[in-house]
Amino acid sequence: MNNNSIGGSFDDFLVEEGIHDEVEAGAVKKIIAYQLREAIEKERFTKTALAARLETSRAAVDRLLDPENESVTLLSLKKAANVLGKNLRLELV
Repeated sequence: MNNNSIGGSFDDFLVEEGIHDEVEAGAVKKIIAYQLREAIEKERFTKTALAARLETSRAAVDRLLDPENESVTLLSLKKAANVLGKNLRLELV
């Protein structure tokens, strides 16, 4: 197989630009928001019902599901996962 690429990997590019951690964190939040939305649809929850189960506001649920909002706490993610019958798993690799 012939590799005709020029330069390094995309990760190398992000490191060189000084934005690797920021881009990676944003990608992780987008994935988690997507997975939460899928679980909500599967369990047939409304945002209002989820907010009630989490004992929080509908606005807080909107922030949780907003793929652009990276200020969500781990505790909020864990609670939402539990209400939806899921586990939140974080690991250092």
